[in-house]
Amino acid sequence: MPPTKPETVKEFTFTKGDFERVRALIYQRAGISLADSKQEMVYSRLARRLRATGIGSFTRYLDDLEGGHLGEEWQSFTNALTTNLTSFFREAHHFPLLAEHVKKVRDRPITIWCSASSTGEEPYSIAMTVCEAFGTLSPPVQIIATDIDTNVLQVGANGVYALDRIGKLEPERLKKFFLRGKGAQEGMVRVRPELRNLVSFKQLNLLADGWPLSGQFDVIFCRNVMIYFDKATQRKILARFVPLMKPDALLFAGHSENFLYVSESLKLRGKTVYELDARAASR
Repeated sequence: MPPTKPETVKEFTFTKGDFERVRALIYQRAGISLADSKQEMVYSRLARRLRATGIGSFTRYLDDLEGGHLGEEWQSFTNALTTNLTSFFREAHHFPLLAEHVKKVRDRPITIWCSASSTGEEPYSIAMTVCEAFGTLSPPVQIIATDIDTNVLQVGANGVYALDRIGKLEPERLKKFFLRGKGAQEGMVRVRPELRNLVSFKQLNLLADGWPLSGQFDVIFCRNVMIYFDKATQRKILARFVPLMKPDALLFAGHSENFLYVSESLKLRGKTVYELDARAASR
């Protein structure tokens, strides 16, 4: 009989009780509902924070975090547990509809909110789409890109990416919207300044009592973030989206998200694309 493989000894003790505390804290702070299956992922990501802070146990780390003894560690804690899977023109079927919509409302300045912008690929895809729709690098659009994670916001604001991040883009788009790095930046590209000027990156927690936003939007992108929230949190956030939408605004969701189950104010316009339901508004 072959010998059994010894269990890997963890650097830090991480109990079920520690995991439950983390679950409660990230839900309270960011609305993220962690499944039981995420315990190993949580250990891996937060173990880095223990090393960075020099704290030798999860119990003490969580005690110090809750006690306010770790300065700005709350943000690092949140950043560590936030998933940031993204790519340029992800869920590509949305962008022709976006182009069609902005052409219809071109008689006014266009405002677009990308509410989970991650490292910037999504808001820059939006910006490229609008530029192509208007045939100019200076269309009448303002794109607000927000995320809870300060690290990814900095990446987005810099607009610098490895070549493999843009490998699936058409050569015409690469030439029009990106600058190739040279010397020390070989193998990297940067979004053209004209495109970066269309996007403003800001930190925003969708669970915060107040959002640093003003006015209404022609388009809201909220893709692949609601899946991390429970139904009650989804309902609360969508209720706050509705008054921020112009009467003909569009709301784009992720491929596995269905907002009809949590909001009576929206109706389907296309595949995971919603608009305000006038019948609901008149009730």
